Amino acid sequence: MTKIELVFIPSPGIGHLRPTVKLAKQLITRDDRLSITLIIIPPRNDAGDVTAYISSLTSQDRLRYESISVVKQQPTADLEPSQVYIERQKSKVRDSVASIIQDPTRKLEGFVVDMFCSSMIDLAEEFGVPCYMVYTSNATFLGIMLHVQQMYDEKKYDVSDLDESVEELVFPCLTRPYPVKCLPHILRAKEWSPFFYTLARSFRKMKGILVNTVAELEPQALKMFTSCDLPQVYPVGPVLNLENGSDEEEKGSEMLRWLDEQPDKSVLFLCFGSMGGFTEEQTRELAVALELSGHRFLWSLRRASLDIRTERPGDFTDLEKVLPEGFLDRTLDRGKVIGWAPQVAVLAKPAIGGFVTHCGWNSMLESLWFGVPMVAWPLYAEQKVNAFEMVEELGLAVEIRRYFKGDLMIGEMEIVEAEDIERAIRIVMEQDSDVRKNVTEMAEKCRVALTDGGSSHVALQKFIQDVTKNVA
Repeated sequence: MTKIELVFIPSPGIGHLRPTVKLAKQLITRDDRLSITLIIIPPRNDAGDVTAYISSLTSQDRLRYESISVVKQQPTADLEPSQVYIERQKSKVRDSVASIIQDPTRKLEGFVVDMFCSSMIDLAEEFGVPCYMVYTSNATFLGIMLHVQQMYDEKKYDVSDLDESVEELVFPCLTRPYPVKCLPHILRAKEWSPFFYTLARSFRKMKGILVNTVAELEPQALKMFTSCDLPQVYPVGPVLNLENGSDEEEKGSEMLRWLDEQPDKSVLFLCFGSMGGFTEEQTRELAVALELSGHRFLWSLRRASLDIRTERPGDFTDLEKVLPEGFLDRTLDRGKVIGWAPQVAVLAKPAIGGFVTHCGWNSMLESLWFGVPMVAWPLYAEQKVNAFEMVEELGLAVEIRRYFKGDLMIGEMEIVEAEDIERAIRIVMEQDSDVRKNVTEMAEKCRVALTDGGSSHVALQKFIQDVTKNVA
């Protein structure tokens, strides 16, 4: 029997690779007519987590992985944007697809590309098949991108050049006005906004968009996509990678055993993603807040990178010199300061009662899945939008403050004082708070969405039907 072949092209970032691979696995499990080839574009510079993950992928009968070869870039401060780097790989991706269609047992029926690989729609057109997109963030930020691009093209306003008198903008994907000063740097910066306008225009050309969200989580945002001039959106989330490899289990075994010994919902977990690191001054403020709060804690602490574009955050070499004098001794019985943490395994522990997060969308979905309320501390990319949505739209997180000045990607972050951090910690750890109740309810909705007849189950089935409807 000839298989219906889909070509997936994920972005090299680990936060994009993992959910895309997971989605591909869900699709072949759902329909045995489907065959999927993921064309892997390696990271442009050394990224250990990405390289290790790629090497762990093994091809099967209906799920294949093909890595293209690229010339490694020398790390510099002037790295080209991801979508430019990816677009330069078009010819090699074309060659990989050409080899796929030589197989008479596979019939190419579509491309499914990551948001940063949207220029690959040109290749889909060359091969005469529709192009769909995987959007690994949420429907709200997708809606904001499209709206901002539309306003620019209609010459109504340029979000990177707004007058100071404009304090709020109304977006159809939100129920309340959004503060202009809370817009992410990637939208406001003159050097970045043209790339995002180009991206958004390419999004509009897609046959459909698979979004890592849940219909019950973002009803207002998804309502925007009922418009006939926008692509069909499939809310298929939460797409989560919940399996821990044996290496991760072993590396995290000591901290996981410690969590097993703590009372339910008593430990605050602090973890800020692969790019999140802090200066010594910010580290001390956070330590003071943790000590004053009196709560148990598990703190994944990383040192801020001097330039996040060329170097990932690392571990502090001597915590005693960075943390307040005597901090580790005074908190020995109720807290642990660690480097790397197996985030999913930690969030799954009953002892975890709150999560201080950088507001990466994958992290937020994981926290919701396990029913853990969050403290929002956005650091870069679209995370300020994610924080606004979770705190003000949905009541699923607590804010440290409404506005964070700076962005890790430009190396400028204001210092958040211990007083603000401690207040947020106390609120999120309240056992009977509205936030905790809201998160518990949303966790159940997320789980139901993936069951037979649930909203995400139905959306994924609808995508499969759209892909296969013209196949004899």
